Amino acid sequence: MVCDAPRSPAPFGHAPWRHLLGRTAGPARAVPTMLSSEERQLYFWLTALWARGCGDIVDLGCFAGGSTARLAQGHVAARLGSRIHAFDRFTADESTKRRVLYPAGIPPFRGNDILPLARRLLAPWAGRIEFHPGEIEDCGWTGAAIEIVTCDAAKSASDADDIASIFFPHLVPGRSVVVQQDQMLWNQPWITAQMQLLAEYFTPVAIVPDSTVIHLCRSAPDRAALAAARTARLDDAALTDLLQQARKTLSPLGGDAALDRMIAAIQANPGERHAWNFERP
Repeated sequence: MVCDAPRSPAPFGHAPWRHLLGRTAGPARAVPTMLSSEERQLYFWLTALWARGCGDIVDLGCFAGGSTARLAQGHVAARLGSRIHAFDRFTADESTKRRVLYPAGIPPFRGNDILPLARRLLAPWAGRIEFHPGEIEDCGWTGAAIEIVTCDAAKSASDADDIASIFFPHLVPGRSVVVQQDQMLWNQPWITAQMQLLAEYFTPVAIVPDSTVIHLCRSAPDRAALAAARTARLDDAALTDLLQQARKTLSPLGGDAALDRMIAAIQANPGERHAWNFERP
């Protein structure tokens, strides 16, 4: 499909997804997810009412399929002909199974492999979804244009760098949306730093409480820009400075308190670049 003119970011300011709760039910309700209620509505809205089919949909970190199911349900509603790509390691330890899967009605099972579970839960949309199990950097990308990226996989600075280098060059200028699900979390400050380094290419258009930031792609960054925007190489001072710079665009969206928490976390965890190793300040 040939994309038309760039779209206005104005709709995001009105958070229209908040009015779609009833429409996001259906078969997706049976798929466990760690998304908040509003995030579920957002994911449905993005494919049902924002996307036009001028690129594929990429879901990074779909776990057992909860985020993918909401994207797929909107995909069906809009009758899109694009593909949905679900990336994940597709593993869950016993603690995660007890915390997320079993309370959602999934019968207890042995082992950490949840790919068969995800395939079963996403069977209603099987013809629309391609599974990419394993490490994202090992899976790579097909080279197809991408209209929507939803990301819950940038748990380290190097992860964020790899994700950007693999997927961002394939975004559609003026049309593509990047959803950074963990951007405002106190223990993942590199995501905000990365998007600030790429501020020439992206406009943050909304924050969905408590951690998700939606970005509209103005132009697709090239390899040189992505190399210059790598965050794993940054020291604490540079990381903090980028968070301060990001206030210009994130403060109007309500991001000040989260930025303060991230800066405090950097000070309390010097040199740390992996979310799971952060200790609260």
